Amino acid sequence: MTDAPASDTHYCYRHPDRETLLSCSQCERPICTECMSPAAVGIRCPECAGKAATGMAQATRRRAVRNIARPGQQNTVTITLVVINVLVFLAELAQGVGIQGGGASSIVTKGGLYGPAIANGETWRLITAAFIHASVVHVAFNMWALWILGTAVESYVGPRRMILIYAVSLFWGSAGALLLSPNELTIGASGAIFGLMGALVVMSRQRGIAIMQSGLGAFLLINLVITLFIPGVSIGGHLGGLIGGALAGFVLSGYGRGHIAYSKLSSQIAGGIFGLLMISFAVSLIAAHGGL
Repeated sequence: MTDAPASDTHYCYRHPDRETLLSCSQCERPICTECMSPAAVGIRCPECAGKAATGMAQATRRRAVRNIARPGQQNTVTITLVVINVLVFLAELAQGVGIQGGGASSIVTKGGLYGPAIANGETWRLITAAFIHASVVHVAFNMWALWILGTAVESYVGPRRMILIYAVSLFWGSAGALLLSPNELTIGASGAIFGLMGALVVMSRQRGIAIMQSGLGAFLLINLVITLFIPGVSIGGHLGGLIGGALAGFVLSGYGRGHIAYSKLSSQIAGGIFGLLMISFAVSLIAAHGGL
């Protein structure tokens, strides 16, 4: 699917508050993604299809149609992120970081999230910290989670929206970590990964899937328990990323009026994403300077 000019945007005839670029291929009435039903040729509205296009089975078919339409693009961003993280960890190993953790590495000391250093102008740490890991177990678990969650998000929303969600989640994870532990060195991609879970929660709600009746609910609960009760885990980083990812999903869905995967990337949505990034950046700087 491609974005169309604003003048071509219509509203679903069954949900007048929802913007849509889709229309029934039979009666040509505009319909949203919740109302559409895939057909042999094109898509149908509920009346033309003979049934309402709701429920998990319909959502699965819509995703299958989207996946077929964009072969080879379903996890490009996810693969790139995993490769970067693994390469950075290999560089850490070459500098002396142990397989089980410990050891010295300038990558960690100069790239990890650390409030006093950020207060001194080293703002790149807000990004680089999310690509650094402490041990083989740390990077392996995070990359496994990134692969599973990243592929799920990217295959549904596409590479551009995946990048936006991951970026917002990363920055909000850094802000959350600095809020709760500004004087501790924090590293790892888990804040951004939690953001993918937040976006998936938004996606599940839009698709009418009960979160607690899906694998996502159990996965999220397990990770929240680990976050809260396992020592050494960045509570602020995880919760900040989770909130950031959910907010990014909300903005990308046209502030709840459209669909996270199909809403037109308008100036309002771009402004919202930029605003989320700027808020997290401002919070990070204030927290690093001890202002919060």
